[in-house]
Amino acid sequence: MQRFLEYMNTFAGRVQALAEGLGAPGLMLVSFIDSSFLTLPEVADILVVMFTIREPSRWWYFSGVTTLGSMAGSYVLFLIGRKGGEALLRRQFHERHVDRGLVWFRKYGALVLVIPAMLPPPMPFKIFVLLAGVAGVSLGPFLAALAVGRGTRYAGEALLARVYGERALDFVANNASRVFFPAAGLLVAAIAIWWLWRWRRQRRIAAGNAPPSARNTP
Repeated sequence: MQRFLEYMNTFAGRVQALAEGLGAPGLMLVSFIDSSFLTLPEVADILVVMFTIREPSRWWYFSGVTTLGSMAGSYVLFLIGRKGGEALLRRQFHERHVDRGLVWFRKYGALVLVIPAMLPPPMPFKIFVLLAGVAGVSLGPFLAALAVGRGTRYAGEALLARVYGERALDFVANNASRVFFPAAGLLVAAIAIWWLWRWRRQRRIAAGNAPPSARNTP
C-alpha cells in the first residue's frame, strides 16, 4: 500500500509538471483526469493558484477552464453510472450508504451534488457523481450543479491568488477547509430556503387547483 501511495504521489507530481508546461490546456486536462478515472488530490487547485499568480487578470479564465475540465471528467463517470454503475457501487461501498445516496438523489435531484463539488479532499466526490447517474438525474441539472459547485471552488481559489499572491498557495494547501466548509454551510442554507419556498408555492398551487369541496373540508 505504501509503495502504491508513493507511486501515485510521483505520478501526480509528473502530471503537475506537464500541466505547468502546457498552460491552460494542461489545467483542463488535470481537472478532467482528477474528476474521471484517477485522483490527483489538490493538483488542479494548486495549478489554478499558480497560474493566477503569474497572470492575475486572467483569474476568471483559469478557474473557468478548470471547471469545464472537471465537468467533462465528471460527465464520463455520470455515463458509467447510467450504464450499469450500480453494481460497481455496491461492490465498492456499503449497501446502506448506496441506498441512502440513491434516496437523496431521487428526492432532491442534482442539488445533492453541489456541496461535494465545492469541498476539497478528503471529501469524496466520485461516488456522488456515480450515484447521480444511477439515480437517473437529468443531464441539465447535473451539469448546472457541477458548474455551481466546482465554479465556486475554483473561482474562490483564483480570487484568493489574485488578492494574496503567493501566500494563497499555503492557504489553499493548509486552510482550504476553513473557507469552503463555512461557504458550503451558507450554500446549504440558501438551498434549504429555496427548496422550502418552492415546496410552499407548490402547495399553494395545489390548493388553488383543488375542487371547492376539497378546499372547504375541515
